[in-house]
Amino acid sequence: MPLKDILAALVVIVVWGANFVVIKIGVDEIPPLLLGGLRFLFVAFPAVFFVPRPKVHWRYVVGYGVTICLGQFVFLFLAISLGMPAGLASLVLQAQAFFTVLIAALVLHEAIRPHHVLGIGLAAAGLALLDLGAGGETTVPMIGFLLTLAAAVSWAAGNVVLKGAGSVRMLSMVVWGALLPPIPFLLLSALFEGPDRMVDSLAHMSWRAAAAVAYLSGVATLIGYVLWGRLLARHPVARVAPLSLLVPVVGLLCADWFLGEKLGFWQWLGGGVVLIGLVVNLFGGRWAARVRETLRPS
Repeated sequence: MPLKDILAALVVIVVWGANFVVIKIGVDEIPPLLLGGLRFLFVAFPAVFFVPRPKVHWRYVVGYGVTICLGQFVFLFLAISLGMPAGLASLVLQAQAFFTVLIAALVLHEAIRPHHVLGIGLAAAGLALLDLGAGGETTVPMIGFLLTLAAAVSWAAGNVVLKGAGSVRMLSMVVWGALLPPIPFLLLSALFEGPDRMVDSLAHMSWRAAAAVAYLSGVATLIGYVLWGRLLARHPVARVAPLSLLVPVVGLLCADWFLGEKLGFWQWLGGGVVLIGLVVNLFGGRWAARVRETLRPS
């Protein structure tokens, strides 16, 4: 991989890892559903006037908007606003890799391999350890934990939508998919957070909150997905995808440095087991093939 692509990958890892700390900063000042509406409003506008519509059927654009843009971030923003630690959210959200395998098996009839089962089992054990460590220095509220898992399911469903869409220009999909979420986000905010709170948050928005919105829309979404899409277009998926395993590492470190989230022994152990499960899910098939090749009689 050329140096410029390695640097681009590092930028994406840092940008997406820090994203969870920025969400925490944002929801501390802006109601989570309103924050989601602002995020995607500024992803879509004014970019939609300059970025061509993705050359796929509208159902894929709508599906992407409903799952990855709306569903994922409704659940994630609510989870963090309700006390889910930002660092652990970055890790638990990676369960999307396993949910993607399960949804693809149900919808696309893709086979579930033994290494997928092992990886899912390890991840489930790791998540149980995270719950066991909920009484540590950094607490993990059950509602926040479950909402983060729901966000992972939404992301996984979006992955299957993208797989069905085939080859698509990611910048176009991100921008046009972002057209759908602002209205549902704002309606949900008005219903559950109240118009008075919405107006008050906008009227008294601090520079920190404004910077959080700018980061979430311009940096984490547009820059992050564009760079990631280019990497996937230039290199084999098997070479690029493992880099996403570094995102929760950066997320945990950023949460420790900037938010003071100190994890207990069981939480670190659980996080390590989840990461091992992710590695098995990603590389297990390749390792099994090598073992079979080694054991095959010559």
